[in-house]
Amino acid sequence: MKSILKSLFVFFILLQFGSGNFATAQPFIKEIKAFQTADSILMPPSRAILFAGSSSFRLWKNIESDFPRHTIINRGFGGSSLPDVIRYTEEILFPYNPKQVVIYCGENDFAADPTLSSDSVVERFKTLFQMIRKRNKTTHIAFVSMKPSPSRWKMKDQMIAANEGIKQYLKSQRRTNYVDVWTPMLAENGEPMKDLFLSDNLHMNAKGYAIWQKAIEPVLKK
Repeated sequence: MKSILKSLFVFFILLQFGSGNFATAQPFIKEIKAFQTADSILMPPSRAILFAGSSSFRLWKNIESDFPRHTIINRGFGGSSLPDVIRYTEEILFPYNPKQVVIYCGENDFAADPTLSSDSVVERFKTLFQMIRKRNKTTHIAFVSMKPSPSRWKMKDQMIAANEGIKQYLKSQRRTNYVDVWTPMLAENGEPMKDLFLSDNLHMNAKGYAIWQKAIEPVLKK
C-alpha cells in the first residue's frame, strides 16, 4: 500500500512539473483557451474586423461601443509580443476569416529584450503580415504604431525606428494602413502626455483610448 501511495505521489509531482513546463512553453495559453471556449459557445461572425495584439487591445473594454458601425472581434491577449501573436494565429486569427486585421504589437518585444534591434521587430511584423496574406490575399491589414508611454520612454528611439520601418513596408503592400498614434499622444515638449495613462504609466485610460479611436476609425473597412 505504501509503495502504491509513494508511486501516486511521484506521479502527481511529475504531472505538476510537466504542466508547469507546458505552460512555460506555451505562454498565455490560458487566455487563448478562454477565447476558444467563448468561440465554442458563440462563434463570432465571419468577415468582421479583428483586433489582434497585446494588452493595449486587451484592456480596451469599450472597443465595440467605440466603433458602433463595425463588427469588432477583440483578440488582444496578455503582454504579448509579435512572436506570441505569430504562435497563435491558428487559434486567434484564422478561425474568423476577418475582412480586416488591426494589429497592435511590438513594444513588448523591446521590453523583453532591450538589446533587440528595430530591424528585428520589423522583420517579425513582416513574418506575421505574410502569414496573414498567405491565408487570404484580400484581407486588409492595419498596423497601429507603437505608442509613446512614460514607463518605456527610454526605448523611444527603437520604437520610432521600428514604427518607421513598418510604415515603409506597408507602403509597399496593397490593402494596408498605418495608424499613427505616436504623434497625437505627445505633449508640446515632445514627451508622452501623462494624463493619458493609468498609474503604471504604461496602459491607457479613457482619454488615451479616445485618441486611438479617433485615429483608427477612418481606416476601418465597411
